[in-house]
Amino acid sequence: MGRPAGQKNILENGQREESLTVIDNRTGQTFKIPVKDNSINATAFKQMKAAPGSREEDETEGGLRVYDPSFQNTAVISSRITYINGEAGILRYRGYPIEQLAEKSSFLEVSYLLLYGNLPSATQFKIFETEVMHHTFTHSDLDKLVSAFRYDAHPMSILTASFAALGAFAPEANPSLQGQTLYTKAGSGDKDALAAMDKQIYRLLGKSITLAAMAYRIRQGRHFNVPKPGLTYTETFLYLLDHLGEEDYKPHPVVAKALDVLFILHADHEMNCSAASVLQVGSSLVDPYSAVSAGCAALYGPLHGGANEAVIRMLAKIGSPDNVPDFIEKVKTKEAVLSGFGHRVYRTSDPRSFIIRKTAEEVFEVIGRNPLLETALKLHDIALQDDYFVSRKLFPNVDFFSGLIYQSLGFPMDYYPVLFAVPRVVGWLAHWRQMMMQKGGVKILRPRQLYVGEGKRDYVEIDARDAASTSAGSEPTEVPHIFSKRAFLADYKDKNPRPSKL
Repeated sequence: MGRPAGQKNILENGQREESLTVIDNRTGQTFKIPVKDNSINATAFKQMKAAPGSREEDETEGGLRVYDPSFQNTAVISSRITYINGEAGILRYRGYPIEQLAEKSSFLEVSYLLLYGNLPSATQFKIFETEVMHHTFTHSDLDKLVSAFRYDAHPMSILTASFAALGAFAPEANPSLQGQTLYTKAGSGDKDALAAMDKQIYRLLGKSITLAAMAYRIRQGRHFNVPKPGLTYTETFLYLLDHLGEEDYKPHPVVAKALDVLFILHADHEMNCSAASVLQVGSSLVDPYSAVSAGCAALYGPLHGGANEAVIRMLAKIGSPDNVPDFIEKVKTKEAVLSGFGHRVYRTSDPRSFIIRKTAEEVFEVIGRNPLLETALKLHDIALQDDYFVSRKLFPNVDFFSGLIYQSLGFPMDYYPVLFAVPRVVGWLAHWRQMMMQKGGVKILRPRQLYVGEGKRDYVEIDARDAASTSAGSEPTEVPHIFSKRAFLADYKDKNPRPSKL
């Protein structure tokens, strides 16, 4: 493919040619593919057609497909929002280093930045803050709906369903009812479309803390609080969580600031699983409430939003700093799993981990040191000096210390993903808004597949079929059903008889 290694293609003007030259050895044809922003257009490979092979299902005459399991090296959108350099440990929102934003900014100011591209002026921020906080209130019917969940329901299940339910209270925000160009017209500067889009963003940002607080208070059997004017975004969230009728209740400033910093750090992380889910669902032009609900469902998974919970369970299992060396050895022999280290993108320390460690110390000064902290610090220090972990680029990530903060603040472990989801809503909305406004409109995301299954087969009537050879997962599992013994003693007619065993 192309020229021999080391040979450069320099044009007459001294610039290198930004392209790939590909030879299809099946046909002998040569193709030149442009390189832009260090990427190639995957559809360029559709030019590379070949005669049918041994399997018609390979569809070789339709052009070459790009196979990329789990999207390990596939870009689905051009974005101006978040930049990550995993090798150098760099994270920037709209060009601003995360370290500067965490130190100097607030979550709502960072939200404005992610959504609109620049830090706001004082006037712009006042308008944005007022709108978001105005939309923290929820409809009484929605309160009843959320109240219907069981006290022991997982809070992420409640939050996911609540976001989806919000769409039912805003029919004017639904492209299925108002026309599919409701939001996409914003790309051409349509003021009504921009206003409709912004209103839903205000609603989702404002109501996310209210819904999250509802999910928290259900298990305690407590009535839902009404937002109190005059508080910041994170102060309002803490008020909604904890207020029990006290007069002039206001959360501790260190706690509110720590939560604000954590919200900034979790606000966006470019095209992760949940952001990609929001774009996948949003590309159908569904309402933004449904798209955000899809992102929440993706974040619910333990491989995404539940990592900080795994860290706490790991530290509790280790027990004490004295047990860390033995745990380290078990990790090396794969007898134990190390949580809170390593990242799909970062190949050095996660820049957010340094900020969170500093924030953790500030929280511990007012609330007391977490008993697991010394174990965490010893694990942290030993792992960073051990070649086994260093050579594998297993460095602390954002989850390593965040769980310690959440535990110290008294949050139950199954609530940690909610504390991740609330700030990530703005990242999802920023990517959704960007997609709605992109030039050329929105094309529905429809990945290709490689079909490797059976070729054409003729139907066989059921009485003429032989039992197919079975392997794990190739036939349905019989599930035990639980009935009381008295039910089995009863006489009844049933086209679908109950199982013969209890």
